[in-house]
Amino acid sequence: MKIAVIGSGSWGCAAAILLANKGYDVYLWSWQQSETDRLNADRENREVLPGKHFPDNIVCSHDMGLCVSGADLVVTVAPSPATRTTARQLSEHVGEGQIIVNLSKGLEDGTLLRLSQVYKEEIPRAEIAVMSGPSHAEEVSIGLPTTNVVAAENSKTAEFIQDIFMSEAFRVYTSGDIIGVELGGALKNVIALCSGISDGIGYGDNTRAALITRGMAEIRRLGVVMGAERETFAGLSGIGDLIVTCTSIHSRNHRVGILLGKGYSLDDALSQIHMVVEGVNTATAAYELSKRYNVDMPIITEAYKVLFEGKNPKQAVADLMTRSRTSECR
Repeated sequence: MKIAVIGSGSWGCAAAILLANKGYDVYLWSWQQSETDRLNADRENREVLPGKHFPDNIVCSHDMGLCVSGADLVVTVAPSPATRTTARQLSEHVGEGQIIVNLSKGLEDGTLLRLSQVYKEEIPRAEIAVMSGPSHAEEVSIGLPTTNVVAAENSKTAEFIQDIFMSEAFRVYTSGDIIGVELGGALKNVIALCSGISDGIGYGDNTRAALITRGMAEIRRLGVVMGAERETFAGLSGIGDLIVTCTSIHSRNHRVGILLGKGYSLDDALSQIHMVVEGVNTATAAYELSKRYNVDMPIITEAYKVLFEGKNPKQAVADLMTRSRTSECR
């Protein structure tokens, strides 16, 4: 079986290693020839996953047609800002009914579309699925036990992808709730930034737990209004992914948040990470969605103000704490 992995960042490389270790022929596409050359020479991505060796059955290539042609499954792992550009390139090579599963997490700036909607717009002849959950690339690449959920409109498609990815170290569940799975994966990154800011200021476990819990309440409120199933947010792509992203040393969003809490500017904080930080890209879209659907999302709103309006993080916390009293179940 041939698998194409489109995107050679940390998660793309980890997914390629996972699938190659199952014995599939994996074609890993990079957006630059120079990066492909480095991957072929080093047989690892030293910039984002140093020391994680590529098995021999991973072919690294800048030729998207070579990677996608005849692939039983196309796995897309492009950063959210590059999703539409990647989808347009991919459209030239995808056949009728070919299955694409997107592993990236985010929302498209401007259109506020979920990433599967972007792929569907650009490649309407393809069958689009999504996979999400608590899955840091650093742990997946070395075979630490991990669980995800794959969502598709067709249950047979979800089960097909489930069987491809399942291993002793990687368990996959299925879902029909594409909206919920995507929104949980995208919006949790903004809450993880807030959790990092809290830690950077020096607040404690109580504060972090409150942010995680109330952040999930906001995500769920928006998700249900947009057509997601409430139960999805209690699962792997909801609270599971939120917990790991708000607490893990591997979380870029949490690390950037810590720097912001310590007083770094956004530009300076991002320069320390050297990789895409999806929470920053998603914060504007999340804020705009809250207004579009008239959903109360105070944490998302304060995050937006801290990131893009220069609001002091301590003042943002104070404003959250002194809001008008309300019921927890709102």
